[in-house]
Amino acid sequence: MTEDRCRLVLIVPDIADPAMRCETVANALRGGDVASVIIPQYGLDDGEFQKHAELLVPVIQEAGAAALIVDNSRVAGRVKADGLHITGNAEALAEAVEKHQPKLIVGGGNAMDRHHALEVGETQPDYIFFGKLDGDIKPEAHSKNVALGEWWSAMIEIPAIVMGGADPSSAVVVAEAGVEFVALGKAVFEDPANAATIVARVNAELDEKAPRFAD
Repeated sequence: MTEDRCRLVLIVPDIADPAMRCETVANALRGGDVASVIIPQYGLDDGEFQKHAELLVPVIQEAGAAALIVDNSRVAGRVKADGLHITGNAEALAEAVEKHQPKLIVGGGNAMDRHHALEVGETQPDYIFFGKLDGDIKPEAHSKNVALGEWWSAMIEIPAIVMGGADPSSAVVVAEAGVEFVALGKAVFEDPANAATIVARVNAELDEKAPRFAD
C-alpha cells in the first residue's frame, strides 16, 4: 500500500515541444506510483499552454495521478484538469479555494516560515506546498522546507508536499520527516530516458524506508 506512506509528486519539466514533453512525462509515469503531477506554464502564452495541457492531462489521469495546473484556472477548466496549484500568497490561495473547491483540488503554499504556513492553512487548501517549484537546485531538499514539513505534518491535518532536491535520494529524507508527499523535478527529468527507472527506484526506496502513517 503506497497510500500509507509518503508518495511522489512530479513537476513537469520545461520542454518547448508539446509532444516531447508529453512523452517524457508518460515515460516517468510508467515507473510506478505517482500521486499527482504539477504542470507549470513556463512563460508560454495561454493558447500554447493549453495545447501542452491538452496532451498532458489525459496521460497523467490514465496513470492514476491527479493533473494540477499552475495558477491558470481557465486552462485548468478547459482541459478538465483535476486541480490548481497556486504559487501566490495566502490571499491568492484563499480566492482560488473559494472559487474552485470542491470541483477542483486547490493547493499551494509559498510559505517561508511557520507564520505564513498557518496563514495558508487558514484558507483550507487541499494541500500546502513547502519550497519553490524550481527550488531543486541542490542535490538535497532544502533543510528549512524539510523542517517546516515535519512541523506541519506532526500538527496539522492538511497534507504537505515538500520540494525535494536534484538527487532522487532526497525523497527518502523528506519521507523520514513524516511528510505526506515529496515533489521531484530535475531528480526525475534531468535524464529523460531514465525517468521511469528513477520513479521506480524512488518508490522502492520509499516502500523500504518511509515511515507508515497511522490511520
